[in-house]
Amino acid sequence: MAETKSIKYLHIALLMIGIAGQTGTLSAQEVRHLNPVIAKLAAGQPFIGFQTSNLTAENARTMARADADYVYVDMEHTPMDFPALNQFAMGMVDKATALRKGNPQPNMALFARFPPYGREGAGWIAKQALDAGLMGVIFNGIDTPEQARLAVQNMRYPQKRTSKYQTPPGLRGYGPAAAAWVWGISTAEYERRADVWPLNPDGDLLAIMMIESTEGIRNADAIAAVPGVGAFFIGAGSDVRQALGVEENAPEVEQARQTILRACLARNVACGLTETTAPGIARRLAEGWKMIRTTEAALTQWRASSSGR
Repeated sequence: MAETKSIKYLHIALLMIGIAGQTGTLSAQEVRHLNPVIAKLAAGQPFIGFQTSNLTAENARTMARADADYVYVDMEHTPMDFPALNQFAMGMVDKATALRKGNPQPNMALFARFPPYGREGAGWIAKQALDAGLMGVIFNGIDTPEQARLAVQNMRYPQKRTSKYQTPPGLRGYGPAAAAWVWGISTAEYERRADVWPLNPDGDLLAIMMIESTEGIRNADAIAAVPGVGAFFIGAGSDVRQALGVEENAPEVEQARQTILRACLARNVACGLTETTAPGIARRLAEGWKMIRTTEAALTQWRASSSGR
């Protein structure tokens, strides 16, 4: 009887060791960055992804396994629905991918953009987005470095006294439970990682500034110089075109894009725009753009043409 109990306890011990071993393989410590976009940027690589306004569970699962780097939810021109965004973030949690990778890094980073322009502030929106588990926020209509600085501050927790990255000081309120659940890590580990890159080289949050006005274009270099700004993004061109008072295909629109790109390259900030054709993607990457928003069809075609070279 004693021998039977010993065997039983041995089996239990071996089982617990196995579980512990499996848990160890999922340790967030095994990857420098949980944000797959930041992992690419840190390696000097571009990132390509999609926009969506479809917040269904089915689309969340589709996006989680899409062959791209990120998806951003457009809530600037659609109803701002935080409960649906929370459910979408939960729906993108993919345990099978985590088990295959051996760590919690998702295939796709989740970002979103919201109605307020930089001049309107609305720092609470970034807090709500990040608390839902997003890995980045796209800030509309950033016109000045002061607006960019405030955007970065709203993404940062106040730093510990021992932190090497005190400036700009964080303003984000503390409530990481849901975000840590989505990221698949402890709240302590989330707190360590939930800072903006590249200001904090270990950070996993990306602050993306949209430049959409003549003032923003003029201030592009100063905005790119703000610590914590991780990327710029220019939409399809409509806002820039309207700000300039010209048609979509006017040369002034492309000149504005190139002005913004030069600021990004000078400051080593990723610069992004929309391209919906495979030749367009290839051309923009060759120019030095690091963030491309495109369609699944264009991305597939670009990859096919790139592999054939």
